Amino acid sequence: MDISLVVPIYNEELLINSLLDETTSSLNKISEDFEIICVDDGSRDSSLEKILAYRKKDSRVKVVILSRNFGHQAAYTAGLSYAKGNFIGMMDGDLQDPPALFSKMYDMLQTKNFDVVFGHREARKEKFMKRMLILLFHKIFSRLSNINAPADVGNFSMMTRGALKAFLSLQEKNRYLPGLRYFIGFRQGFVEYKRSDREIGEAKMNFTKLFKLALDAIFSFSKIPIRLCWIIGLIGILFSIGGSAVVLYKKMTGDAISGWTSVLTSMYFLGSVQLFFLGIIGEYIHRIFVETQNRPIFIVREFVD
Repeated sequence: MDISLVVPIYNEELLINSLLDETTSSLNKISEDFEIICVDDGSRDSSLEKILAYRKKDSRVKVVILSRNFGHQAAYTAGLSYAKGNFIGMMDGDLQDPPALFSKMYDMLQTKNFDVVFGHREARKEKFMKRMLILLFHKIFSRLSNINAPADVGNFSMMTRGALKAFLSLQEKNRYLPGLRYFIGFRQGFVEYKRSDREIGEAKMNFTKLFKLALDAIFSFSKIPIRLCWIIGLIGILFSIGGSAVVLYKKMTGDAISGWTSVLTSMYFLGSVQLFFLGIIGEYIHRIFVETQNRPIFIVREFVD
């Protein structure tokens, strides 16, 4: 098998035919020896039926059917574990990333000896608020992460079989695939493109899911949040020592401060800081708990090869 393309699908019945038409057309220009692995992530509409109907006219379309909705990153992981190609592509099922770019990625993998080529978004045509939130996340992640990952990249990419093997060896449960893809190293390149907005249907990655993905990225690849706890704690201790020294001096000189306003304000402030950082610590502890449970990242109900 020359090329495998993994596409997670969740309630995309309006897009299935145009998605597969455009994708097969683009891949045919590279090689006819390919497979498109659609991962049905617990769709509740007719997405699965439409994929299976399309498969009747092109058997290169294969389907991994998950037992329930496990989430975007888990669906990708499931599809990648079934990929047989020497070159493996990843693309969302909303057609916001142009399948035609796989030709350029494929050429770069072969002619420039890259192991991974990902799409770098030089512009986005999505809603203003979503663009701003995603831009903010990428700026925060690029500054906090310990892997110096490039900003404004997503799952859209192609890699070699060797890179995929390393990629699949990372079995953590809270997954941010662009970060994991960059973590494995190898020679990585990129292609610039403009990401369009959805033309059909609604975005499945709503604010809540995007926020969870952002937390997975930051807590998985940065020690800054937990380090921030003791830094601010240390600053608080220094201020407390300074404040105590001032109060003692005032007391000794007979100019003691009357009233409890400053005391109560300090108590409320320090209590809020403690609760905030207990939340950060709790986030890390919860993630440790999830990892120690060692539950599977996904469960496959059926694979239609």
